[in-house]
Amino acid sequence: MSKHDQEYGQELFERLQRIAEGNLQYPATPPAIDPHPLALYPPAPRELRKMKKFRFQLLHRWLTDHFEPCRAADIGGGKGLLAYLLQESGWETAVIDPAPQSLPDKFKDISTGQRIRTPNNARVRHINREFDEAMAQEFDLLIGMHAHGCNAQIIDAAAKFGCGFILFPCCVIDEPFYPPIGATWLESVADYAVRQGHDIFPFRLNFKGQNIGLAAPGRCQLKS
Repeated sequence: MSKHDQEYGQELFERLQRIAEGNLQYPATPPAIDPHPLALYPPAPRELRKMKKFRFQLLHRWLTDHFEPCRAADIGGGKGLLAYLLQESGWETAVIDPAPQSLPDKFKDISTGQRIRTPNNARVRHINREFDEAMAQEFDLLIGMHAHGCNAQIIDAAAKFGCGFILFPCCVIDEPFYPPIGATWLESVADYAVRQGHDIFPFRLNFKGQNIGLAAPGRCQLKS
C-alpha cells in the first residue's frame, strides 16, 4: 500500500468516526476525534499485513476478542470458514447464501502459521436462500464481509429486530442508494446506519485492501 493510500485510509477512517458520532454531515472533512475503544484494535506485535484471503481468520479473532459468543449469521458467507471458526469458538452460526459450497479442506491458522486440515465430519448450518429481513429474527449478529446488494437490507433488518451487525461494504451492487458526489460508499453506509438509529463505530483489520469495517453491537454483549 502506498503512502498516499495509507493517508487517505486514515482520513476516511476519521470521517467515519465523525459520522458514527453524529458530528459530520458528509462529505465535509472533519477534525480528528478520539476513537471508539474498539476502533483501533491493533495487530499482534510485529504482525505483517495479511493478504485479503485471511480476512475471515482476522475477523474471527477480532470478534472472539471483543464479543461474547452469540447467534451469528454470515450473509454471503460462501464456503463458511468464518462460521466454522466461530462455531469452534462456541458460537452458534449459520451461513446464508443462495449458492451452497463445502467447507475448505484446509486453512491457515494465522496465530501459529500452521496449516489446519478441516475434519471430514465438520459441518456448518447453511440456509441456501437469499437474505431477507425476516431471517434476522433468530440471530443476534448479522455479518456481511462481501454481502452484494445486502448492506442496506442488513442494516434495516438489524434495526427492526434489535440485532447487531458487522459490515465490510465494498461494492455498490443492487443497493437502494448510491454515494453522493464527494463521498465514499463506506461513508454512505455509515450515514444510513446512523439514520436508522444504530450506534455504530468503524474498525480496521490487518489485511491488504478494503479493511475498514462498520460495527453495531445491537444486543450482542461486548467483553469487558
